Amino acid sequence: MADFAELEKVIGYEFRQKGLLRQALTHSSFANEKHMKKLSDNERLEFLGDAVLEVVSSEFLYRNYPKLPEGDLTKLRASIVCEPTLALCTREMDLGRYLFLGKGENQTGGRTRKSILSDALEAVIGAIYLDGGFAPAQRFIQKFILTDIEHKKLFYDSKTILQEVVQGNFDEPLSYELLAEEGPDHDKSFRVAAKIGGRQLGEGSGHTKKAAEQEAAYQALLQLKPLLQ
Repeated sequence: MADFAELEKVIGYEFRQKGLLRQALTHSSFANEKHMKKLSDNERLEFLGDAVLEVVSSEFLYRNYPKLPEGDLTKLRASIVCEPTLALCTREMDLGRYLFLGKGENQTGGRTRKSILSDALEAVIGAIYLDGGFAPAQRFIQKFILTDIEHKKLFYDSKTILQEVVQGNFDEPLSYELLAEEGPDHDKSFRVAAKIGGRQLGEGSGHTKKAAEQEAAYQALLQLKPLLQ
């Protein structure tokens, strides 16, 4: 677990109330293990950050996609604020490195678990909002989440889009092959390849087969990008 000053520099925001940042980074497993007082983990901040994220992303999409109807805006917002995409957004700041996790959670891959990372990101948003108000929270969201929207949409819909690309451009079928399955039952890790016929185009890993397939499909789409134009 690295120090707060390092993370603050990465995210571009310095907290006046350091306790809010610490709480945002505190997973329930750590709070329970350390017998911390009730509501000391990041779940309430996550609740608040989720609401702030929805408002900021909704306004952003409303202003930047003036020709999209409500249904398409809703789908696009969902692709940005879903768990896998938010977890992807944490890579730039290496958020997992700063989390307070219980020993068990830490030993079983909690620092890379998408649910933990996405929840922590929303908690950080909530903490910034409480510490500095709406404007810095909005700037944080715009910097780390509301960027490269088309790539994030591609990531969110990767399996569906890849299926459509393959059906429209190839005679051979799309399939997913399990390359490896590791770890105990409570902490499985899967590695999957996306293949067209016998040719491998993308590879992904995750704590579930579905997550691994999504990553593999996304990597395959990056290879097939000329067909998406």
